[in-house]
Amino acid sequence: MTAPALRTARARRSAPGWSAASGVVAGLVLVAVAELLSLAFASSSAPFVAVGGAFVDVVPPGVKDLVISLFGTSDKLVLFASMIVVYAGITALIGRLGDTRPRPSAALLGGLGVLAMVLVLTRAQNTAADVLPTLVGTVVAVPTLLLLLRTVHGPAASDDAGTAWTRRRSLLGVGAVGLLAVIGVATARSLTASRELARRAAQYVLPAPRSTVEPIPADAQVQLEGMPPFVTPNSEFYRIDTALSVPRVDPTSWQLRIHGLVDRELTVDFAQLLAEPMIEKHVTLACVSNPVGGDLAGNATWLGVPVRTLLERAGIKDGADMVLSRSIDGFTASTPLEALTDSRDSLIAVGMNGEPLPAEHGYPVRMVVPGLYGYVSATKWLTELTVTRFADDVAYWSTRGWSERGPIKIASRVDVPRARADLTRQDDGAAMLGGTAWAQQRGIAAVEVQIDDGDWREAELGAEVSEDTWVQWSLRWEDASPGEHRITVRAIDGEGRLQTSQHANPAPDGASGWHSVRCSVL
Repeated sequence: MTAPALRTARARRSAPGWSAASGVVAGLVLVAVAELLSLAFASSSAPFVAVGGAFVDVVPPGVKDLVISLFGTSDKLVLFASMIVVYAGITALIGRLGDTRPRPSAALLGGLGVLAMVLVLTRAQNTAADVLPTLVGTVVAVPTLLLLLRTVHGPAASDDAGTAWTRRRSLLGVGAVGLLAVIGVATARSLTASRELARRAAQYVLPAPRSTVEPIPADAQVQLEGMPPFVTPNSEFYRIDTALSVPRVDPTSWQLRIHGLVDRELTVDFAQLLAEPMIEKHVTLACVSNPVGGDLAGNATWLGVPVRTLLERAGIKDGADMVLSRSIDGFTASTPLEALTDSRDSLIAVGMNGEPLPAEHGYPVRMVVPGLYGYVSATKWLTELTVTRFADDVAYWSTRGWSERGPIKIASRVDVPRARADLTRQDDGAAMLGGTAWAQQRGIAAVEVQIDDGDWREAELGAEVSEDTWVQWSLRWEDASPGEHRITVRAIDGEGRLQTSQHANPAPDGASGWHSVRCSVL
């Protein structure tokens, strides 16, 4: 075989790989352009956000539980990473088809864009205008794919290997630029959203509460290395929700609509809400997906208007037993009416730990309901309250096999030591254990700890702040012996009920069972 023929054969053998790369690069261009333009539209106008949101809507509850149990608050990052891998594989196959059939390949890429546009329209907060970012991205990406395919299959690809490599190197450059553009746009998107929310928040000053909470006593915090802070910092508060991109809500146009089985419909804007008498409340929130011993719980000081204030103003009709709260992103929660009208001070909250709500936790307005898991109560980015009946309406998770009412179960965990950690004895041979327990609306009366199969020992409780907050506990283990041990904890609530030892998974109404850790005493 002559040298030119050999070069031609090698170029042809390598072309499919470069065709696949062309598909991936064109896909990057689509995403980069759409992400950039989506900064001027709703946060869910970005194609990855829309597609991911649609996936979350249809995923079986068991899969959701598995992902959260494995990855916790990193579940969204894992979903996006998985989407990127799948998207790269699909666009590579589209590019590979272009090795022999470039026009059908381009049509398939355009079809991907159309599918993304359809899914953008399914997002609750989006309008027809929100398809424009993906539309423009698709219009740019399709000719880009055809151009790249011509580049890797043009005359130079077979006649001159050096020129072919130069062109393909250009393809790599375009791909690198596209990847950097996606990363840069994602970063700019986050920074722009943060700055915009900060600017809008600066227009308002949180009002002084009519009713303030008592300062948290120093002995509520167990002074033991490794214990979590009694009040969870905003930046460390767990986040589990269905929003893949934090909604950008303008408080100047935000409104809360209260309707349904009421005597008179109410609409309240943000300035009017801030003018209402506010109260402060220490409340521990917990996610129903929290496994036994898990960390999907957090304690904060909330500022807001009691929900019953607005419900009383609207007037509740006979027969109502549920309030369906709705987020701007379409999420709904079914909250028992009595939980919003009794003495527990459920809040339409605007502040968290002395600051406006962080964007990730519902800015500008969210629900905080003591004693109920978040999936039936803690609606973020709140826009609507519908007074209704359980028999007439269902919420987001109620249609996915979860219970309707979601009261929080007694929970306790060992925080010190962590599982499989080393526990160092003090000079006198004793070792210190510590942890957290909660039973909102009932409080914690006692915590008991078992070492291996020994007798149950009563732990010392930190100061109780309220029945709606967690309590920290500690135990001085006087006779700690070197070696491996199992530490088990259980709690007794303020009504005298012992935490059950019966294990239950989070679905359908929260996990149960005693938390145990194994550790090595040194």
